[in-house]
Amino acid sequence: MHCKKARLIVNPRAGENLTKLTDIIAVLAAAGWKTDVELKEYGGQVLELAMEAAEDGYDLVIAYGGDGTVNQVVNGVMNAKGQHSIVGVIPGGTANVWADEIGIPNDPVKAALTLVNSEVRKVDIGHVAVESLTFSDEAQNDANHAGSQTNGQGKKSRKAKATSKARHHFLLMAGLGIDAAVMQHVSKPMKYQIGPLAVGFSAAKELPKQHPFPVEIRAANNKGNGDLVWQGEAIQVIIGNTRKYADVVEMTPNAYIDDGILDVCVITAGDTLSTLQQITSLLLHRKPGNLTAEYFHGAHLSISVPASIDLQLDGSAVKLKDYLSKSDRKALKKARDAERVMVNYRFDAMPQALHIAIPSTYNNSLFEHTDGKGVSHPELSQQAHEEQASGDTHDQSSTEQSQDEEQHSQVAENASENNGKPDEEEQKELAKRVSKLMEQGRKVTVVGASPNPDKKETYIIAGGAHKQSTGATRPVAVRVNGNTSVLRQTGETVSPAVVQELQEGSEIVVEGKKSKRGVIPAKRVVV
Repeated sequence: MHCKKARLIVNPRAGENLTKLTDIIAVLAAAGWKTDVELKEYGGQVLELAMEAAEDGYDLVIAYGGDGTVNQVVNGVMNAKGQHSIVGVIPGGTANVWADEIGIPNDPVKAALTLVNSEVRKVDIGHVAVESLTFSDEAQNDANHAGSQTNGQGKKSRKAKATSKARHHFLLMAGLGIDAAVMQHVSKPMKYQIGPLAVGFSAAKELPKQHPFPVEIRAANNKGNGDLVWQGEAIQVIIGNTRKYADVVEMTPNAYIDDGILDVCVITAGDTLSTLQQITSLLLHRKPGNLTAEYFHGAHLSISVPASIDLQLDGSAVKLKDYLSKSDRKALKKARDAERVMVNYRFDAMPQALHIAIPSTYNNSLFEHTDGKGVSHPELSQQAHEEQASGDTHDQSSTEQSQDEEQHSQVAENASENNGKPDEEEQKELAKRVSKLMEQGRKVTVVGASPNPDKKETYIIAGGAHKQSTGATRPVAVRVNGNTSVLRQTGETVSPAVVQELQEGSEIVVEGKKSKRGVIPAKRVVV
C-alpha cells in the first residue's frame, strides 16, 4: 500500500498501548511513511484528531485501539471536508472484532507489518440518524409538542432536527437492546484492568432489568417510512454491516461489506429467563443456544423502538440525546416516561463510502465483488508508479561500495559462474567474511517479516537489536531490498525474499547504520 504521510492515533488504555509504540514507528518508517503520533487525552478526541488529519491531507489515518477507537476514526474521516483519508487499524482494545474479521494479528508490531502489506479497498459503512419522536397519549399530556403532528392514531409525531454532535457512522454493526444497555454501564477502569470480564460484570447487573420492547421495522424510502417489514416484541435488534458479533458469533452471517445492503437480526421475545440466559452466553463469547430470530435486509430501513432502549455502534454505547436538538431533548425530558415515546431511527447503507486498508492475505469472505480488490486511492497511485520507476534510489545512503563489499560481490559472482557452488578457496573466503560479520554485525531477534509491495523487491523485518556493551534491546526495523546481500551462515548467497520465511524468535545478523527512528537499511544480512 502506498502512503506518503500517516497519522497514528493512539488510545493509551492506561499506558498499555504505548509499550510497542517505538516498534510500530520503526516498521512504518522502514516502509517510507512519515508518521505523526497523537495520543487520546479525553473522550471524543479521537474523532476530532481523525477529522483534522483527513482535512490536513494525511493519506492514512491509523486507529491504534479497540473497535470503539476504530469507530471514532471512521466517523472523523467521514466528517472531514474534501478528500477522505484511508483508514488503517492496529488492534489494541478489549474488543478487536474488525481486526479479527479481516485477519489483522493482535500483536501490534505484526499488525504494523500487515498494514504495510495491505491494499486499499472501498467498503460500505452504515449511517444512523433519528428521524422523529412519537409521543403516546400519556406522554402528550406532559410534553410540549410545538411543531408536532397527529399521526391519525391519537399519537403525535415530532420530526427530529438533524445534529452533527453524534457519531452517525458504523463499520461493523449497530445494536438496539440488551447489548447496548450492558455496554452503557461497563466500567472503563475495570475494562482496562480485566478486559472482557468487565462486560460480564455489567451483564450480570443489567440483564435482570431488561424486558421485551415493541419494535417496528419498515423499508424506508426518500419520501419517508415505506412498507412495514416486521412488527412485534423483541429483546435485541442487530443491524449488521459485517458478520461477527462479540468476536465469536455471526449474528448476520450473510452480510457483505460491499453489497450496499444492511442485514438485520431481530431476537424476538420468548421465555424471559431462557432468553436472558442465552444473551448472557452471547455477551460472554459463548455460542448461543436455539435463539428465536427473524432476519431482514435492505439499503434503507426505519426502525422504531421506545426512547428508553439503548443504542450501540461498533460495540460502544451512544446517547440518544446526542442525536437530538435542544428542543427535541426538552420535549423528551418533559414526557417523563421514555418508554411511552417511540424513537424512529433511520439506518442507511452508504455504498463504498470508505477507503480502508485490508491485508493482502485476506481471503475476501466479506466481499461479494472481488473485482474491486486493490482499488487505488486517488492521487497516490500515480506517485507510487513514479517512485517505483525511479528505482527508489533515495533508499541508498551511498552508491559507493567499500573494498570489502567489492570483494564479496566478486566471490558471489564466481560462485554463480560455477553453478552456485564456490570452489574450496572461495568457500573459505565466504566463511571468513560471514564469520567476521557474525562477530561485528548487529544481532537482531526477529518478531516478524513482511514484503513492502510499494517498493519493488523490498522486505521489512521487525525485531529487537541487542547492544553487547549494555545488554539492552532496542526495537528496529530492517529494510532488505535488491541491493542487500543476504547470506546463509554457510556463506551461501540467497534471494532477499527468503527473509519472509524467518520465524519469530530467530536471530539474524545485520550490517547497516540505524536511523533515529530505528530503521536499518541493510547492506548485508546473515539468516
